[in-house]
Amino acid sequence: MNYILSDGYQREDLFPFTFTRPVCEIRVGILTIREKWEKWLGTSVSSLTEEYLSEKFSLEIGKENVVINGSYLPNASLLAAIQSLKKGEALMDQDQYIAYGTDGAKTPFNSDDYVLIPYTSDSLTIKHTWDIFSKNGEALQSDFDLLTKGRKSQPISSTNQVLNPENIFIEEGATVEFSILNASTGPIYIGKNALVMEGCMIRGGFALCENAVVKMGAKIYGPTTAGPGCKLGGEVNNSVLFANSNKGHDGFLGNSVLGEWCNIGADTNTSNLKNNYAEVRLWNYKTEGFARTGLQFCGLMMGDHSKCGINVMFNTGTVVGVSANIFGSGFPRNFVPSFSWGGASGFTTFLPKKVFEVATAMMERRGMQFNETEARILEHVFELTQKWRNY
Repeated sequence: MNYILSDGYQREDLFPFTFTRPVCEIRVGILTIREKWEKWLGTSVSSLTEEYLSEKFSLEIGKENVVINGSYLPNASLLAAIQSLKKGEALMDQDQYIAYGTDGAKTPFNSDDYVLIPYTSDSLTIKHTWDIFSKNGEALQSDFDLLTKGRKSQPISSTNQVLNPENIFIEEGATVEFSILNASTGPIYIGKNALVMEGCMIRGGFALCENAVVKMGAKIYGPTTAGPGCKLGGEVNNSVLFANSNKGHDGFLGNSVLGEWCNIGADTNTSNLKNNYAEVRLWNYKTEGFARTGLQFCGLMMGDHSKCGINVMFNTGTVVGVSANIFGSGFPRNFVPSFSWGGASGFTTFLPKKVFEVATAMMERRGMQFNETEARILEHVFELTQKWRNY
């Protein structure tokens, strides 16, 4: 059977992160949603996404296909239900498909064409941007159990102070010395060749993925995830960084999500709680208004390749698009469109040519190349987001 992960119904609700990736490439817990499905299914999966993303995230169609809504995270019950699907059957969560069996994949799903099978068991879904951090603890525990089952952790150095060591897993090549690791409130996973520098205080759940770094004296409250190649410093609470993003200095980041190739300047702070303790609303691209989150704590949502300078202050519930560059004193508005350059005093357009120069320099520092495929994706996003820069 050939398995395909689709963007389902959720793509626009997950902007700005899905401007530059399929829904299944969102990281929550330790792994991306695609990586989770590949491990549960024991095979590779491809993506059914927007045409401008398909050069980077390709689609493979077989003779028999099961298309899975990429906003759903796998568990044993859901896996069994999906693997039992036959051609012409669709597994449904009320009026939304979870998965369907088909000999093709590009034809849009129409419930009239399928035998509908209701799914009533619990499932973890990522349908809004704030789900990424608010459901990170549950996803992190599931990934921790999946990745460590039947395996033995590398030894925990005696220089560390440790609580609940049985809930800590250190991969090969990782280094953790002279730090406090408290896994009583959730698992702590330290990925391959990752580094926790001296004097860090880490409270689980926490995932530090491959080649990521926690800087000296950092204070980390779970559930937090630092994806591959990320750098964490200062104070971080219940946040997710996808990959190769930096929050390496003092300052507070809480209840937030950073995409890839973001950089947070020294002493930048995010507010995650309104002064009146009211529910936080976040900009929604689909409705072009501020959506109710149902949350009292919500910080910063920052798309890929966005940056901020030193001492930037973000209001509670701020959404920053793709390839924005923010600097200066005062609070910028709580919706910063993609390709914006400026701050509280106003914004101009950050032109793609300049964006590409910054992206090339940042990626070269990690031994990676900004290529034409990446450039074409960002050029498309520049056009898609033009109307919001005119607000």
